[in-house]
Amino acid sequence: MHIDEQPGAFGGATLDALRRSVGTRPRRWLITITLLLGLLAAVAMATAGQPEDRTFATLSDMVQSLMSVTVPFLGVLLAHDLRRAPRTTRPAPTLLAATLLAAAVGLFGVLVCAAALALASSGTAPAPWRHAATIALGGVLVQIVAQLVGTGLGLLLRPAVLACLATIVLPLGLWAVLGGIDVLQPAQAFTPYATVRNLLSGRMSAANWAQWLVVLLIWGVGLNIVGLARLKRRKPDGETTPDGTAHDPAPAV
Repeated sequence: MHIDEQPGAFGGATLDALRRSVGTRPRRWLITITLLLGLLAAVAMATAGQPEDRTFATLSDMVQSLMSVTVPFLGVLLAHDLRRAPRTTRPAPTLLAATLLAAAVGLFGVLVCAAALALASSGTAPAPWRHAATIALGGVLVQIVAQLVGTGLGLLLRPAVLACLATIVLPLGLWAVLGGIDVLQPAQAFTPYATVRNLLSGRMSAANWAQWLVVLLIWGVGLNIVGLARLKRRKPDGETTPDGTAHDPAPAV
């Protein structure tokens, strides 16, 4: 799958990247599975969960967390499109498209949680909509950071399967390791998993927002900057890169 881009056509390139995100059957299946995970989780918790669990916060925690597992895989695939593209292709439209796609998934999660809670057939916990606005925003931000982790690791790691696994193992593994070492436990707050818990609880203090911003800069912006810097080291199509590796010949997924 090649990227054809003309100078100045930023909007067109972004739309092209959005089309590529659903341009193959595996990608359409991945998006479908992601949305189904969220939908089924919302329905299950609203209909079969305990009344005290029927809150917007509890539903969002489960729904958005589940979808954030597979959302980064889409980012990995879009990043690998950049690997196969000509060197002159600008990465910004692809990264913007990945961000917009993640925001759409997060918004879908917000809507299914709200609908499931509103249509719950039995009682709910006291104040089920508490912090709903903050949680709704948090759900979108969770998916955006998850997606940017995917694009960053997709740029850094050549095998798509390895990059997809890394989007799960690296953030959760680091969170677990930091939690197991007393002196490093404060650093746990600056991992994606920790900020997900804060965002989806709705209890966001100034310190929590600052922690989320640091996570965005490190895991979202930082990973992609490093990945793009590595990508720029390669020579034009078909030639080897300065580190001796060949231009990625892998077929599009």
